[in-house]
Amino acid sequence: MNDVKTKSSATAYYRLHLQGSDFAPRHWGNWLAAGLLWLFSLLPLPLSRLIGALIGLLLMAANAKRRNIVAINLKLCFPELSEQTRKQMLRRHYITSGQAHLDLGLLAWGSKWRLKRIFRVHGIEAYQKIAQADKPIILLAPHSVGMNFGGSPLALYHPMFSMYKTQRSPVVNWLLNKGRMRFGCQLVARDQGMRPVMRGLKQHIAFYYLPDEDLGPKHSIFAPFFGIQTATLPSLGRLAESTNALVVPVFTKLTWRGYEIYLRPPIENFPAGDKLADATRMNEVLEEGIRIAPEQYLWTFKIFRTRPEGEASLYAEKKRN
Repeated sequence: MNDVKTKSSATAYYRLHLQGSDFAPRHWGNWLAAGLLWLFSLLPLPLSRLIGALIGLLLMAANAKRRNIVAINLKLCFPELSEQTRKQMLRRHYITSGQAHLDLGLLAWGSKWRLKRIFRVHGIEAYQKIAQADKPIILLAPHSVGMNFGGSPLALYHPMFSMYKTQRSPVVNWLLNKGRMRFGCQLVARDQGMRPVMRGLKQHIAFYYLPDEDLGPKHSIFAPFFGIQTATLPSLGRLAESTNALVVPVFTKLTWRGYEIYLRPPIENFPAGDKLADATRMNEVLEEGIRIAPEQYLWTFKIFRTRPEGEASLYAEKKRN
């Protein structure tokens, strides 16, 4: 395996390697799954899309608990839609999710020539001009089914790094990060904290950042998201202020032909220097991007798990779908 070269010896970037213990019998199930993903990566994309859609529908049928979370999130975020429309959106969510899961094999093992054919980047000229201005850049992205394909190819145009959450299985870590690093993107682990992020930004390496997670009340403030008070990480404003970085929204849409990546102009007048105002503006921008393909957001997350003091859980009902 090839190791990732670090740009700074002070930052421990992820190194793509495996140990002998990673092939122990307890990991054989994950290796079998990885092998299947490799086989699927050899298929023509239209056929892979059909198989992925079927896998997604099977996942929808098999896990009522997750399906219920999706239904609750969609009802909370899109109350203006009819129940039938939300059911159709739920179904499309699982279809695109299954397709994106199959694409993990393509991202890890597909030829770079083939990969370059299936994604289109909109706004790349403006992005390259910003990068040439030699200012730190934070690429702001939501957790969507296409998030790995949205981040990896952008490293072709400007040096980039991102954060990853360490998985329990070293095989899963290796597979996910192999794909994320295909075009030169470097990775730091979330548990390393924000110091490597600060160093990378000060070296003018673009940071692909997905901050839309509920990490509990200790790390969050409440800001509106789809009209709902949501536990929101206030770190984007702090990072942009301390490094004088531009925040460039990036949204990725999975299609039957591949992926469409949309780079937006930098957020104006950001940060404002107020935690709540900055968190609110971040959520507004993320919501705008999610609405490009609303079924492709990761609605299986308990997005609104943490509630303001005294407010009941929004996921307490048994069924809403």
